[in-house]
Amino acid sequence: MISSSKKLAGWQLLWQLICYKPKLYLIDTCFWIFIMGLPALPGLIIREFFNSLTGKAQFGLSPWAFIAGFVALNLGHILVIFIGRITKTQHRFTMRSLLRRNLLERLLNNPHAQIKVTQDDTENTVSQGEVISYFRDDAEHIEDNVAWISEIFGEGLFAVLSLVILLSVNIPMTLFVFLPLVGMVVIIQKAETRIKKYRQASRQATQEVTGILGEIFSSVQAIKVAGAEQDVLTYFRTLNDKRRERMVKDSLLKAILNSLFQNMVNFGTGLILVMASFLMQSGGNQLTVGDFALFVYNLSFVTGFFASVGGFMALYKQTEVAFERMAALISGASAETLVAPNQLYLQELGKSRKNLPRLEQPTENESHHLQSLKLSNLTYIYPGTHQGIVDINLQIQRGSLTVITGRIGAGKTTLLRVLLGLLPKQAGEIYWNNHLVVDPANFFVPPRSAYTPQIPQLFSYSLRENILLGLSKDDADIETALKMAVFEQDLAAMNEKLETLVGTKGVRLSGGQMQRVAAARMFVRQPELLIFDDLSSALDVETELTLWSRIFANTTEQGENPWTPTCLVVSHRRSVLRRADQIIVMKAGRVVAQGKFDEILADEQADWIF
Repeated sequence: MISSSKKLAGWQLLWQLICYKPKLYLIDTCFWIFIMGLPALPGLIIREFFNSLTGKAQFGLSPWAFIAGFVALNLGHILVIFIGRITKTQHRFTMRSLLRRNLLERLLNNPHAQIKVTQDDTENTVSQGEVISYFRDDAEHIEDNVAWISEIFGEGLFAVLSLVILLSVNIPMTLFVFLPLVGMVVIIQKAETRIKKYRQASRQATQEVTGILGEIFSSVQAIKVAGAEQDVLTYFRTLNDKRRERMVKDSLLKAILNSLFQNMVNFGTGLILVMASFLMQSGGNQLTVGDFALFVYNLSFVTGFFASVGGFMALYKQTEVAFERMAALISGASAETLVAPNQLYLQELGKSRKNLPRLEQPTENESHHLQSLKLSNLTYIYPGTHQGIVDINLQIQRGSLTVITGRIGAGKTTLLRVLLGLLPKQAGEIYWNNHLVVDPANFFVPPRSAYTPQIPQLFSYSLRENILLGLSKDDADIETALKMAVFEQDLAAMNEKLETLVGTKGVRLSGGQMQRVAAARMFVRQPELLIFDDLSSALDVETELTLWSRIFANTTEQGENPWTPTCLVVSHRRSVLRRADQIIVMKAGRVVAQGKFDEILADEQADWIF
């Protein structure tokens, strides 16, 4: 069962989402009131029409006049529905976009390599494919709930007005209308746990299917090389079968509840009609034919509202699941983060990406300029293992080149990731200019530092967009960065130059070109600290020598360019080690030797490197 505090939190989140665009929500609600209100007016026309046939009409109009008025009202109703659907679409799209925008921002601010979901005191890793179900299914479900609130409000308003009309016709008959509502509330309370259980199971199954799809598409080559196509497809079918079973249960429960609600309404309506027939037969002018027609016509608004309330209560229980899932995905942040007001730039839709708002790199100040970087007893051990780094002590000075080397599994990449906050340090401190760095993940970003991993991430856009990633820089700055990355000849060979599409994950580029584009992405931002993880792995000796010489040349040309980068790199290449101001040799997660090239060459702990 959901606690009352969670229920309140769910309503608060829905209310904050509604308040994000109150004007749009109010317009949408007003149109829905008109949509529900216009059909209420023909009820009066129907009463007068039937009374005119029996000679008891209050107005001396012909039946054709009532028919004309009825047709005019329905044409107006059609027009209002058309306009209302436009506002409804805008409102729904805005709500869904805000949820997805905030969820994406939170995930992008998560510095760790893996996305984890914490729920029921258990922590599970979620793949990129599995995250799709959160952005698609859960966001759309919450959107449906918000949209339905305006519809329920409109239906409820005219249900009250219709109830007043029913009371004016006959009070005893009207009291029977409330019987279905009582039954619906009881059913929802009894079925609450099962509703949430089935919805959680169906969402989890969908998440698993989208997850395996992402894994398959990102590992096509590995699957083919291993000859595992049939095994993968068999597993995929198993997940789909499980998803189908759980989705059927969820859909069946929803259909059963809707059927129960509708049948309860129909049963209540039947009782009311039976009671009306007795009243009409009893004589005494208790109920005219016109009154009966008016009662039946307005009765549908009240009973329809009750059916909608039942469906809405069931939907809200399912929406609680969506909120809980999304909140678990951003564990560490409050659920209010999902509905926090933010700019969506929806007015830019349909325009060229060049016209979209550009990002500005934070303005530099004295705190950004690196004078010294110190690591003190930095420690991180991977959960459930004995691997990681232990008591790493390191000091780097401005403008220097520090090379980390060691055998595979020595902890070189782990050290870089802990320094950058991509892995949470378990002990030790990091000092930038003798000031403690409390939050490395948000501190080590441009203009302070930039990082290129062993396998850089490129997007299926143009070369320009992959380098800038939204940053405001002109072509001259980009070309300077590309030249520094030894990419000018590659650029000259491309027909589209900076507009060349690199393909999904940079598939149209070689490994070396991807490394140099990622390096240019760093250079165009001119950070204080450049961090490379094994740049040599995809570059030939000559290209790498040229790249390093241009970096060092940039350091010495102070008159032309005041940028003085400091370099921290992982490398095994002798030419880079010779250039290094200091070499850090790692083994089994510890520093076993430290010094310049000649000193390391003579060290018995590190002679195996050469």
